[in-house]
Amino acid sequence: MLSKQRVVTLGFQHVLAMYAGAVVVPIIVGQALGLTPTQMAYLIAADLFTCGIATILQVWGGKYFGSRLPVVLGCTFTAVGPIIAIGLASNLATVYGAIIISGIFMILAAPLYGKILRFFPTVVTGTVVTIIGLSLIPVAMNNVAGGQGSDDFAMPRNLLLALITLVVILVVNRFAKGFLRAISVLVGLVVGTVIAYFMGIVDFANVADASWFSVVQPFYFGVPQISITAIITMILVNIVSMVESTGVYLAVGKATDQKVEKQQIVNGLRSEGVAITLGGIFNAFPYTAFSQNVGLITLTKVKTRDVIFAAGGIMVILGLLPKLAAITTIIPNAVLGGAMIVMFGSVAVSGMNILAGINLRDERNLLIVACSIAVGMGSATVPQIFGELPQFAKMMLENGIVTGSVTAILLNLLLSSRTKEAEQPAAAQASEA
Repeated sequence: MLSKQRVVTLGFQHVLAMYAGAVVVPIIVGQALGLTPTQMAYLIAADLFTCGIATILQVWGGKYFGSRLPVVLGCTFTAVGPIIAIGLASNLATVYGAIIISGIFMILAAPLYGKILRFFPTVVTGTVVTIIGLSLIPVAMNNVAGGQGSDDFAMPRNLLLALITLVVILVVNRFAKGFLRAISVLVGLVVGTVIAYFMGIVDFANVADASWFSVVQPFYFGVPQISITAIITMILVNIVSMVESTGVYLAVGKATDQKVEKQQIVNGLRSEGVAITLGGIFNAFPYTAFSQNVGLITLTKVKTRDVIFAAGGIMVILGLLPKLAAITTIIPNAVLGGAMIVMFGSVAVSGMNILAGINLRDERNLLIVACSIAVGMGSATVPQIFGELPQFAKMMLENGIVTGSVTAILLNLLLSSRTKEAEQPAAAQASEA
């Protein structure tokens, strides 16, 4: 049984693991739409606050809401392009009107989505989880180099910082025991940041400028406005997120050695719909299950939901106390990249472990895995091949997790030999793996 202090520390480690992904979306959107520094600060605070509420709702679980899995929710990158496009074409009030309606759609659509889970047998589940891990590796490597678009991208000092962080995590995992081993990623981030400070890389300007306290306000950017085009666009974003989240739920089930039932997935997606609706009300973003944290669970072997409860609570506090939130932004991208390498790699290995339970000598299974991973990774690493397609098609096809998942499902149907495995629900298959 973990003490309260250790639960909070492990929860903070989860917050740091997903923090970069959580704050980069409001930063990108805010800069693209020309928001003021005050509006940007509000956007980040609202995002963290809503992330925390959404995560707690997901982990808590009830009869109809919450998967009761140790899953962290964060804003989906899939929504970045559409939000910017809608915001530039109209205004943020239209963006948030579309987000609210799309969240309600997700709540209503979750049971219907649950009926297609039989199309996720072991070969599909393992392939999807593998693609999730592999598609995140380029994100890690961009951070290793200093962050895409940064002035010091690929500077040797960034590579050195990432290497030091990675080595510290590996050493702690190899030689430490118990609680210290469980917080190896946190130790690596702290050591890497301290070294970066003495290298003159850490910048405390954001901490100095941040206010001590702020309250998230509903409809901060105005009363939501309705646009059919914007609503359809955000619904498409949510459909993409549902596919992503299903893969994450199954990956968490594998990481925590538990059977993921169909109803858990449906309830989890309903909770995401509630979170997205709240995001629209508090002027935040659409939310999805974060795969970053699956790797952390796999690495630390800490599977209790209490830790994720703590992570959700910490995010709520950070959303109310911008000064504390700003402290976590001083971690250099290169340091985060070093930690991401081991976490994202762990997700990919988890998928490979699921695939180990099927017969890859079977030509059908081999073709499903090979083609799906190739298509998924191709879409993730060379998204520009879809550059001339309509916006809604690009949004779907540039997401490697979606293209890889759809490819796996379609090939499983086309090549199905009507074996017992192909007819079993995804949740049962995942638990057997």
